[in-house]
Amino acid sequence: MYLTWLDSNSWLLEIGNQRILLDPWLVGSLTFGNLDWFFRGYRTQERPIPENIDLILLSQGLEDHAHPPTLKQLDHQIKAVASPNAAKLLQGLGFTSVTSLAHRETFKLNEQVEITALPGSTVGYNLVENGYLLKEVTSGLTLYYEPHGSHSAEVKQFAPVDVVITPIVDVTLPLSVPIIRGRKSALEVAQWLQPQVMLPTAAGGDVIFEGLLTKFLKAEGSVEEFNSLLNQHNLTTQVMEPKPGDRLELQLKKRALAI
Repeated sequence: MYLTWLDSNSWLLEIGNQRILLDPWLVGSLTFGNLDWFFRGYRTQERPIPENIDLILLSQGLEDHAHPPTLKQLDHQIKAVASPNAAKLLQGLGFTSVTSLAHRETFKLNEQVEITALPGSTVGYNLVENGYLLKEVTSGLTLYYEPHGSHSAEVKQFAPVDVVITPIVDVTLPLSVPIIRGRKSALEVAQWLQPQVMLPTAAGGDVIFEGLLTKFLKAEGSVEEFNSLLNQHNLTTQVMEPKPGDRLELQLKKRALAI
């Protein structure tokens, strides 16, 4: 299994001989509702779009997960799996093979990877977007992804999970209003799933953020602090902190089957 972090929530997952582009923001700037003055993320240099993509996988329909300028540049013939909200966006952009995956539904990619949608982040008042459990069919190795730290207890049924991608840093607004749940949420899911490896997501990487909103955001936590929490709770999970663009090979052990 190989993973490449492409900044923010964007990943290239190589699992089961399939190349899955997850929540890609690769070109142009990131804004919400074209309100640059409120929030804008940008890179000094655009990141190249990976080649030979087998699947586009979107967890949410917001711009930081379903980035319209990036999606417009991708081949619209590539298969896509998305939350119902993100699926509508893809269909509106002209993608021809879109599967809208509701919670607890499963999609099989070329008989090599099983993708199960789980309840993820709440957007607005009542829209619950997707987290994903990916399983490599031949080896049984599994990966869980949830980009805001909103972990449904339903994920416990898949334990143990080999790889977890989730935030480990808290990002809040004034009065401790959470935007991203990191530290306690990541520890809880580590206790539930007993992963071999955890990787942080939702960090900036090579991205520069500006705008009014950034003046109110507060980030707390670090990889060092999270490692300390794992040690305090006798968890042997390895935390890997990738650099943007680096392709990591995960040396995972196949777990013994329960009898």
